[in-house]
Amino acid sequence: MPTLIVTTRDGQERAVNGTAGLSVMEVIRDNGFDELLALCGGCCSCATCHVHVDPDFAAKLSPMSEDENDLLDSSSDRNETSRLGCQIEFTEALDGLRVTIAAED
Repeated sequence: MPTLIVTTRDGQERAVNGTAGLSVMEVIRDNGFDELLALCGGCCSCATCHVHVDPDFAAKLSPMSEDENDLLDSSSDRNETSRLGCQIEFTEALDGLRVTIAAED
């Protein structure tokens, strides 16, 4: 079972196990991180699962879709490592992935 390392908005870091095949958003949500709202449930129609991905993992992620890019444009906390957690499939290849939950807009 791959591990996801999540940093909360207040800087606390926690490693959690996740099931390969779920999205990063689902792994975070299922492990009790309440600050990641995920209001649309993973449909890529909101930006409430916005995370900042460790740059060391960027090349391992699938490319960002136009819809994801457009939604992230609405965030005041967007940066070059921003992604929507619902759009990142959590796989064995992402074992050790580090993400930080983005500031709430």
